[in-house]
Order: sequence, then C-alpha cells, then structure tokens
Amino acid sequence: MPDLAADAALAARLVREAGRLAARTRVGGLDVTRKTSGSDIVTQADTAAERLIVAELAAHRPDDAIVGEEGTSRPGTSGRTWVIDPVDGTYNFARGSDWWCSAIALHGEHDVLLGAVHHPASLRTWVGGPDLPSTCDGAPLAPLPDTPREARCAVTYLHPPFFGSGVGEAFARALGEVGTLRMLGSGTMDVMAIASGQWDVLFQHTVADWDRLPGAAIIRGAGGESVVVPAAGVEWTVTGAPAAVADVRRALLRRA
Repeated sequence: MPDLAADAALAARLVREAGRLAARTRVGGLDVTRKTSGSDIVTQADTAAERLIVAELAAHRPDDAIVGEEGTSRPGTSGRTWVIDPVDGTYNFARGSDWWCSAIALHGEHDVLLGAVHHPASLRTWVGGPDLPSTCDGAPLAPLPDTPREARCAVTYLHPPFFGSGVGEAFARALGEVGTLRMLGSGTMDVMAIASGQWDVLFQHTVADWDRLPGAAIIRGAGGESVVVPAAGVEWTVTGAPAAVADVRRALLRRA
C-alpha cells in the first residue's frame, strides 16, 4: 500500500490538473444544469474534472474506492476511499467568481487520512491531514490564531428557508460566539482561508462528505479541529481554531 506522502503527492497533482481543466473549460463557456435548486448546479467542467481524477485514481490506486459529487461510485478492496469535489463552489464558478477550488480527500477505515485543495485563481495548493502536517505550496502552515470571541470571523451559509426555523435559532446561537461573519460560497475555500489564518471558524449544516472532508483533513493537519454536531434536527460541520470550534459547538447544543 502506498505511504501517506505518496498519496499526498498524487492528490496534490490531481487537484491541480482538475482545477486547470475546469478553468480552461470556463473560458470556452459553460452549460449549466440545475440539480436540486437554483443555486445547486452542475456544469460540464464539474463532470470533466471528476472524470479526469477518477481515471487517474483507477490507474494509480486501483484497489481504493472512489466517491464523487457528480455521481462516481466505485467500490474498492483496500478499505480506503477517495472522495472527490471536482469544483467546490460551482455557483460561484458559473457566475464568474474566483472563490472556487478543486478538492479531494482520502478516507481510511476509521478516519480521514488527507486532503488536497487547489485554488486556480491564486495557483495555491494545500495538502495535509491528521498525521500529515499541512502545507500550502510546500510551506508549512503557521499555527492557527487564537482570536478573541469578539474579534472572530465566521464563514458560513444558511439557506433562506431555514431562517425562521429551529435550525435558524441554532444558527443564531452560533453567531453569538463570533464578532462578524462572511458568506462566500465555497466551504472548502473558506476552510483554506481559516487554515491560512484569515478567518477563524466555519459552521454549516448538512454538509456532504466531499464538501467536508478535504478541508477537515487540512485544518486538522494545521492544529485545528473539525467536528460534526447534531443540533436542531440536522448535523452541523464546525471547523477551525480549537477554541472557536468548542464555543460554537456548545452554542449549537445549548437549548434556547
């Protein structure tokens, strides 16, 4: 079985190639298809980038399982699964924003092993995991700042239909643990900004594995934490600096 360093090098190469392919495709014009809502969309760039990654994994890691956001589901025999998000932030991507990325995670039998993320607009690539100190373009990430509660910035998103519900109330409790917030539209890029010290904590409910695992792996490799918290009938992903994660977790669990 390949060692973790070899897996990380492969993952970094794949997200760079997928990101470049998606960016080139966007230049030529996109065919946008709606999936479940007006903001949940897919383009031919998403599917082409996923096909590229799947073909490379089939060639280089044939015993591993693969799960992709755009429909790939291949069983494996190794106990390991690659989880692919070929374009994270597709709505941003389709509208011309540069806040999107290509991302991949490798999950073992019990825990995520590594994540890799490429941001084509800045050409930066992050790699890391719980047992693999996180880097950006090969340089170790600095320790996450322990920002005071009143100065913390959260990155998050709440779909408007949830504003007036119990989910919205839990969201409001979490907001009490930060000083300000941003809604930028790519959860994985948001976590890369946290890993780089720009923001402090992400919280969002009902996050799919391809949206959660790449960033969770890298933030943990940078000394942060990522947890899943059941509250108000949904599961919240909370990722970031340890103290901020702990405070947001307590707020979500606190009854109104």
